[in-house]
Amino acid sequence: MKIGYRTIKTALGTPLAIWIAQLLQLENFASAGILTILCIQITRKRSFLSAWHRFSACLVAMVFSFTFFELLGYNPISIGLMLFAFIPVTVWMRITPGIVTSSVIILHLYGSGAIDWGVIWNEMVLITVGIGTALILNLYMPSLENKLKKYQKEVESNFSIILKEIAEFMREGDHDWTGKELTDTAALLEKAKSLSFRDVENHLLRSHNHYYHYFHMRTKQFELLERMLPLVSRISSLDIHGQKIADFFEDLAEGIHPGNTALIYLGKLKEMKEEFREDRLPETREEFEVRASLFHLLNEIEEYLIIKRSFKKSDV
Repeated sequence: MKIGYRTIKTALGTPLAIWIAQLLQLENFASAGILTILCIQITRKRSFLSAWHRFSACLVAMVFSFTFFELLGYNPISIGLMLFAFIPVTVWMRITPGIVTSSVIILHLYGSGAIDWGVIWNEMVLITVGIGTALILNLYMPSLENKLKKYQKEVESNFSIILKEIAEFMREGDHDWTGKELTDTAALLEKAKSLSFRDVENHLLRSHNHYYHYFHMRTKQFELLERMLPLVSRISSLDIHGQKIADFFEDLAEGIHPGNTALIYLGKLKEMKEEFREDRLPETREEFEVRASLFHLLNEIEEYLIIKRSFKKSDV
């Protein structure tokens, strides 16, 4: 069983917050630990948002508690009526994640029997200790660089295999490829995009994230590869143009890497299109269908390369 950083932070932060609250001789000091648990998140951005939602909701809860309890008395009916008003306000203010935390504060104030400045101060310090401990711990986030690089290499390796298998099919016709790399790549891209999004949220001041855009680009390319497969199946292995495209696919497979090679291949593709246009017109229905599939396939390859070229331009 693997223990994650969030678990470690929670295990360290909870007793630390309670210890600080005890040192400050706060009432209901254990609630500081609850606040810390609720504010520990998997990214810095989520941690700050969580802290903001909970702190804001607690402040609003104290205002509502004072108003309802002092006017209607400290009884269960007052709590129910207060929640009828309080929850819609948190929804309107978009701080609903803080409802659970603020409920703890509400019950503290209800249990006090009388809300004065001493009670308010106690709750304010309690909130500050609990949320502050979580924020300090969340300043450290482990680097995701190595995992993202690993996913990048695996995706590129699978892309290379897929392109080579397409080339082999166009040369030989029937082929015993299982297509395992297709399902593996789909799963890899989902994991990689999720992880790269976490990396985005860990860098609050960074406006650009290379890996996030990279895996988004590869996802769009992968969708095109899947669309190419039915077109490839319609092209005869005896077609001379099909053989040239097979060579192009194999060449493309050797150039799968993060660098900018799209312009080179787009130039080759343009030459191939011109060559196909100068060829004789198809004479039979079968030749026409094959030629149409070839041109459609070339257009898909061109879009595949344009996506990579656009990525490198935006990556500058």
